[in-house]
Amino acid sequence: MFDNLKKESVIAYQSGIGMWAFVLHRITGLSLIFYLLLHIVVISTSLKGPQPFNNLLAVLTAPPFVVADLALLAAILFHGLNGARIVIFDTGIGIRQQKLIFWLLLLPAVIIWIMTLYFTLPHIFR
Repeated sequence: MFDNLKKESVIAYQSGIGMWAFVLHRITGLSLIFYLLLHIVVISTSLKGPQPFNNLLAVLTAPPFVVADLALLAAILFHGLNGARIVIFDTGIGIRQQKLIFWLLLLPAVIIWIMTLYFTLPHIFR
């Protein structure tokens, strides 16, 4: 049944853009779940009163956390736009142009991230 498949084509598929998009989509999805849980913990400190919450916010606005927010933005952009790519493919559109659509959807993510980095750099190097 699968004798028609060449071993090279299977290996090429397994290491292509689609495979990396799949892996990164899973990693960013798990990262976003972890972030949401962490976000709930951070917001719950407001129940202890304004002073503990303000102290925590002072820590979270430090440069290392601003860099972490940039990583969070990259995960959100990739996960969201790759999810849109998956929805497009599920509707049957662009299946033969998967690589092109991947790069076309990644381009706005990179542009948005670089613009955010530009405006965030003063907060990192203050």
